[in-house]
Amino acid sequence: MTEGGAGESGRLSAAYGRHGTAHTVASPVDIGDLGSSVTEEVVPDDVAPLTEQTRREARQIIARYPRPRSALLPMLHLVQSVQGYVSSAGVALCAEELNLTKAEVGAVVTFYTMFKRRPAGEYLVSVCTNTLCGFLGGEEIYAAVQEQLGVHHDQTTPDGRFTLEHAECLAACDYAPVVTVNYEFYDQQSVESTTALVDALRAGDRPAPTRGAPLCSFKETSREIAGFSEADRAATALAGPSVGEPSIAGLRLAAQRGERAPAAGTPGGAGKDA
Repeated sequence: MTEGGAGESGRLSAAYGRHGTAHTVASPVDIGDLGSSVTEEVVPDDVAPLTEQTRREARQIIARYPRPRSALLPMLHLVQSVQGYVSSAGVALCAEELNLTKAEVGAVVTFYTMFKRRPAGEYLVSVCTNTLCGFLGGEEIYAAVQEQLGVHHDQTTPDGRFTLEHAECLAACDYAPVVTVNYEFYDQQSVESTTALVDALRAGDRPAPTRGAPLCSFKETSREIAGFSEADRAATALAGPSVGEPSIAGLRLAAQRGERAPAAGTPGGAGKDA
């Protein structure tokens, strides 16, 4: 996926949402120093270790930037693509490669809610409950999915397939109410359409998002955000639906009225075409 495409920009601007599990998969990472934690992190048996390949790919990310520490965000996504969350070992790897303290890395991990502190499910279902989506049905959608999955905010189903979160904003108010799965958009949702989406995912299907790239797993999404996208998948994302009618309705109306933006450096509002 390329920067600026609907899938990538949606992922990076989607409301960043957080932790929890309906069963014990791992203790939350203690981000006091993340090296001298009071509680030792318990890593589940099914969490893959970080390997030398992970370290080599982290260094590839660093090489993209004139300042090494600028690579931290994609490096954290790389860690998540391997382990499904940002573990203490992942924090340590990033700190070592960037010559930062674990506390500096931990501060970033706890700031952005796209970085999970416990293993996320295969599908991260985010329901916008902010003002516009909430008024148009987001709260009802969230309540229905809670009941359907049997989990609450930032919890993961016992089979490890779904993590549910309510999001404060998914940056798609023109398509409200909005749901994302692994940061891919499902626009203008209802209780019925969202529960049907979850049922399809449970059955092994991956319904196409309204816009952007085809749906993939949470780990695969994290790898793409880290900058390791397969060429054919990137091409598919660019060829898919992007800007929808609600996003350009204002432009169409302005064109019908003969309105245009003022020239650069001129004060005032939109002017009329002569």
